[in-house]
Amino acid sequence: HLRMLRAVRFACRFGYTIEPQTMEAIQILSGRIVEISAERVRDELNRILTEGGARRGLELLDQSGLLGVLLPEVKAMQGVKQPPQFHPEGDVWVHTLLLLENMVKPSVTLAWGTLLHDVGKPPAFEITDRIRFNGHAELGAEMAVRILARMKMPAADVDAIVSLVANHMRFMDVQKMKPAGLKRFLRMDRFDELLELHRLDCAASNQNFGNYEFSRRQLAAIKPEELRPPRLVTGLDLAGLGYAAGPLYREILTAVEDAQLEGTLTTTEAALAFVQKRWPAG
Repeated sequence: HLRMLRAVRFACRFGYTIEPQTMEAIQILSGRIVEISAERVRDELNRILTEGGARRGLELLDQSGLLGVLLPEVKAMQGVKQPPQFHPEGDVWVHTLLLLENMVKPSVTLAWGTLLHDVGKPPAFEITDRIRFNGHAELGAEMAVRILARMKMPAADVDAIVSLVANHMRFMDVQKMKPAGLKRFLRMDRFDELLELHRLDCAASNQNFGNYEFSRRQLAAIKPEELRPPRLVTGLDLAGLGYAAGPLYREILTAVEDAQLEGTLTTTEAALAFVQKRWPAG
């Protein structure tokens, strides 16, 4: 039964056509793909998504009936309308296919993040003043956890993919972020993949690359040591000042780092004075 997935992989990678009789056989047997181990199915899907021709791969998975069996959450994107002022390209399925088509040698995590970035839209769909998908990134992240668990995806890859899904909408606010928030955003693990997902998202929708270009400029302008400066205050310092260990430590250390990233604290002495003034030791 694994040959069903391999037929799709070879067809999308090398531009082959699956013969009608073969496609009909796959359609008849598609439900039996669940008899194959999740790990082997995952590995074939990884190749379909990363070896070239990912869009055609998804279309063939759909045509063969395999998509509805393996990834019903992705199948559910079909026919889900989007607000035309933001998505003139069409529904969620068409939008996702365009992203997949434009990927260039993606990693496994970027490919899956691209595939699943809007998986939360179908259940989040509502019409108020216009079509809206409120909370779809957060809902999509929860769904991605379940999908990837079903695929037996390695934990590190799950974390990376779910992060892409959960954070892909944050670029909407990037130009309004305070310096500390912006620096924390830019220094996220695998930010390069999140930025590329945003580029693909823009290219497959309204072609507005303003937030993408802004992020690139900021990333180039801010020095690495400014994104991840050495701590001015540590937990040992707080203990030395008489603060009891507990949740207050996180609150204090976060506030100090915020001020450091904002540029208002630059020395340990000033940081310790800031702490003692704001949180007088009992």
